[in-house]
Amino acid sequence: MSEAARPATYRAVFGVAEFRALWLTAVLSRAGTQIARVALAVLAYQRTGSPAVTALVYALTLLPAIVGGSVLGGLADRYPRRTLLAVCALSRAALVALIAVPGIPLTVLCALVFLVQLIDSPARTAQMAMTPDILTGEAYSLGVAALTLTNQLIALVAFAAGGVLVAAVGPGGSLLVNAAAFALMAPVARWGLRHRPAARPGRPGGRRWPRDPEGGARQILASPPLRSLLALALLAGFHVVPESLAAPYAAELGLGSREVGLLMASIPLGTVAGVFLFTRFVPLPARLASLGPLAVAAGLPLVLSALLPGLVPALALWALSGLLSAYQVTANTEFTRLAPPERRGRLLGLAGSALTGAQGVGMILSGVLADHLGVSRTLAVAGAGGCLAGLLAAAGWRRARRTPEVHAPAPSGAAASG
Repeated sequence: MSEAARPATYRAVFGVAEFRALWLTAVLSRAGTQIARVALAVLAYQRTGSPAVTALVYALTLLPAIVGGSVLGGLADRYPRRTLLAVCALSRAALVALIAVPGIPLTVLCALVFLVQLIDSPARTAQMAMTPDILTGEAYSLGVAALTLTNQLIALVAFAAGGVLVAAVGPGGSLLVNAAAFALMAPVARWGLRHRPAARPGRPGGRRWPRDPEGGARQILASPPLRSLLALALLAGFHVVPESLAAPYAAELGLGSREVGLLMASIPLGTVAGVFLFTRFVPLPARLASLGPLAVAAGLPLVLSALLPGLVPALALWALSGLLSAYQVTANTEFTRLAPPERRGRLLGLAGSALTGAQGVGMILSGVLADHLGVSRTLAVAGAGGCLAGLLAAAGWRRARRTPEVHAPAPSGAAASG
């Protein structure tokens, strides 16, 4: 695979003005979304007093990504990505401001929440699809790593910050802060990002758009590299199981809510460390070669955590699993690099939907299994399943790396300079 010859650093990546603007839009979007989730959960419970309704409203902040990525991801190919990002930001700001209106009917609130998250899908796809237009070579890999690190760090602090904000200004005030964050994304995108024409302009009437998801899926399945990279990414359905079982695992050990938070934080902390170490000290060819072994190894700590019960072993082993699963960043980066520019938005949207679906299925099945086997045994099953599935995915990637497609130059024509 041909990459840019000169070495890249995080300093050089953030020295690109356009990437800084893209990074800022991602920060505003992620932080606003996390704050909104806390505010909506509190608001729903205050309005209804029902845990079931609260869980439903919270789920509505996650489920639309499955539909939105596959159906709306192609908009990032059919329209200029900067324009799409700005329009989605303003639309989300307006919808969140409506949610903050006191006394809004619950059914309307749920519909608005669904729409807000649905619109987020093409915006995120546009952000991902623009990255290889802004950065190339090793700089692109570090740029994706920087975005991933930022998302993980925001996930760690935003829930706590959101709780403090809701306590200070209430759910309605917190939602207005969220709306302001989304609104700020639009000028950042408009004046911080270059205008580029649509990668694949739609035909009059957009008649072929409904069939695009099926065509995109066929294109992924027909490409051994894309197919195997997606398989490596979908292993997250196994690796996410500890996050969904943290509360019952803590209860099984006789621990409290404080320990639940520590357990849930251990995985993203490990991922943050893994992404930094992986991208900072391991050359790109070695990262690509290690995708398979790391994918297999990421499940082993889950098996060991079932054999070595206790808070300290679990924290260490779950963090180790998060560290090993940092291979996902390189897999996602390579998938984006290999996706044809004119179909990049569609393929990224489909892959994102598949990934979200795999994580959701993993969480649901692990909960059902834990009711019958217990939490520790379920962790062992998830870890072993991840290892076995990882062996198959690793074998597919090993074969795919021999194809000319992997070694072709990146399809982006942008230079990594600002």
